[in-house]
Amino acid sequence: MKSNKGRIVKKPWCPFCGQKVGRPSDAHERRMREFPVGRCQCGAVYSSDATGHNVGAALVETLIFACGNNSDLAWELLPEDDYLTGRVEDYDELTHQIVDTKNIDGRPVRGVLYFVRLHTEMAELSERLKQKKDEQVRELSPEFERAVPDVEPAPAKGRKKQKANKRLVRELVDREDMDALVALCFDDRKTLRLFQRMLYEPIEEKRWRIAWLIGRVCKRVSTRDPGQVSELVHRMFEACSDSAATPWGMLETIGYIVSGRPDIFGAFTRYILNYMGEPSTQMQVVWALGQIARSRPDLVRDTPFFNMFHFLRHPDPAIRGHVAILLGRIKASEVAFQLMELGQDQAEFATWEDGSQLNTTVAAEAKKAVALIHGGVKND
Repeated sequence: MKSNKGRIVKKPWCPFCGQKVGRPSDAHERRMREFPVGRCQCGAVYSSDATGHNVGAALVETLIFACGNNSDLAWELLPEDDYLTGRVEDYDELTHQIVDTKNIDGRPVRGVLYFVRLHTEMAELSERLKQKKDEQVRELSPEFERAVPDVEPAPAKGRKKQKANKRLVRELVDREDMDALVALCFDDRKTLRLFQRMLYEPIEEKRWRIAWLIGRVCKRVSTRDPGQVSELVHRMFEACSDSAATPWGMLETIGYIVSGRPDIFGAFTRYILNYMGEPSTQMQVVWALGQIARSRPDLVRDTPFFNMFHFLRHPDPAIRGHVAILLGRIKASEVAFQLMELGQDQAEFATWEDGSQLNTTVAAEAKKAVALIHGGVKND
């Protein structure tokens, strides 16, 4: 504890054990609601709410973080019986201090640290469930760990940073110069925002190609700065929810981003399903989930994917075909017989892989799906 110009400031501490705690930071896995989090040596976890006005959201996110990001387990737990909560008020995120006067040089300090500590039995259960989940991921996606990209090299010190502008970004996109685009993202965080605007492209082929490029660039940028990629995903979800906007390319891009780094952005998968009720985005939703299922089928199986079974009888062959692709990739044995019935459906539709259009038929994709479910072919 020390006094600084009449202020009494202290280092934050854990309300359960009294030890000083480190500065909270962004979690490795990004979520729709994001608070900086940390861990105490006693096993408690905590999150920081800089405003002090998001009590409910912060406590929920802290509890989910304590449960190893297992939201199903978190909602089953009872306070006091399964976990304890605590809070430390007057926290300033900028200086990582507790300021009793609630003010630093005229700047109000209203932050709160929310703490959750699971009881021993629940902590052990959470750890067992996490280990089981990791085993399932390795079984369903044995190549995933090898697919995690290397960390991008840090920009050279002392070099002059580039400023992003619409013309420069378009030139780099037209050349598909991913190295330059990644470097520009590190130089100027405005790059991804300008990149996003290019999705409003009336030519469908170009729009899909741009979505793929954004996914590839974000996969590399996220190795060093996942925060700006997470902000991009949040903006895209907001655009999808805006009734006054047309979400061209947004869901497709989210699918590419999540499938590229499911270890960081996998928690966004369940929110994609929210747009299945709108006919104009149904095909994009199914395609995006199918793209994610290529690398992490478990993320899709953790959603209420069974609500899409009836789309196998949809009048649009593109939706029937993409649902068949998705269900095959997640090995949905529950609908194997329905997929077999589509084996005679010769309706053609277009799908997209790695930014390129592929023409196929519902029957061909249904047969591939059945083979995947029965273990006959590799999930690609």
